[in-house]
Amino acid sequence: MNLTLRIWRQKDSSAKGQMVDYKVNDISEHMSFLEMMDVLNEQLVNSGEEPVAFDHDCREGICGMCSLYINGEAHGPDRGVTTCQLHMRMFNDGDTITIEPWRAAAFPVIKDLVVDRTSFERIQHAGGYISVNTSGNTQDANAIPISKHAADEAMDAATCIGCGACVATCKNSSAMLFVGAKVSQYALLPQGQVEAADRVKNMVAQMDLEGFGNCTNTGACEIECPKGISLDNIARMNRELIKAALK
Repeated sequence: MNLTLRIWRQKDSSAKGQMVDYKVNDISEHMSFLEMMDVLNEQLVNSGEEPVAFDHDCREGICGMCSLYINGEAHGPDRGVTTCQLHMRMFNDGDTITIEPWRAAAFPVIKDLVVDRTSFERIQHAGGYISVNTSGNTQDANAIPISKHAADEAMDAATCIGCGACVATCKNSSAMLFVGAKVSQYALLPQGQVEAADRVKNMVAQMDLEGFGNCTNTGACEIECPKGISLDNIARMNRELIKAALK
């Protein structure tokens, strides 16, 4: 395939960015999107130009770092995949592909397609932990009875990789799906009950402090989430917040 790539270029966080067009040729439909970006960067380096900065690590759909806004969709036109799992067979020969970083005040651009998502880390630091008895009489986790339904729901919430697609696709840049998932994975398990009230209050307060918007109830976050995190987690977070407020 021969493609035109319209990419957001921004030298640093204080510079003014702009869209720049590049041509790439002979792209295989079997390439992943990031492999196609590697081809572009090799082309740019060979011609003495600055390569496009983009985030990536595992390239297996686990770390969430590869997040890009592609043709107006978080992680591109496929569903249930991260950008590194997106393949070029989703595009056609001659296409123009627009590639942008996440657009949210809480995710400032560092360079080109790389954004600062440490706001997510600060939210988790605010309450994403449980107390552990280290007295020597610690109960074995496997000895604590948990219903299969609760365990399954907790595991579903824990699959959130913190990529930020929910924020990027929400018109209010809300992080409630992310926070709801992190609250839920502990709220559903007995080990998470000790800090339950403080956890939800602190994490929601930090979310607001970071500048994320409110939930819009449009469900775009669930659709674009590569791990299919359910909106039920937002409802659970709201219930946990009300319970904490009444204590």
